[in-house]
Amino acid sequence: MKPFFVQIKCELGKAYEVATQIADSEIASEIYSTAGNYDLLIKFYADENTDVGHFVNEKIHRFSGVKDTYTIITFRAF
Repeated sequence: MKPFFVQIKCELGKAYEVATQIADSEIASEIYSTAGNYDLLIKFYADENTDVGHFVNEKIHRFSGVKDTYTIITFRAF
């Protein structure tokens, strides 16, 4: 399994709603609210064969209240 992170910018006032939708879908490992340019930081795990771009497009962009995403691909944990 490969971990990756997605930062999510939500529509105004929708961060908790988006976080709840993602938590209820049980696709995320960890969900954090953040300050700054993005409202949420989500940690996901995917199979080695999973196309991360398709995962984000099909499983995250579908939630109402998601305005923008920024994906961080990881290589190694220390």
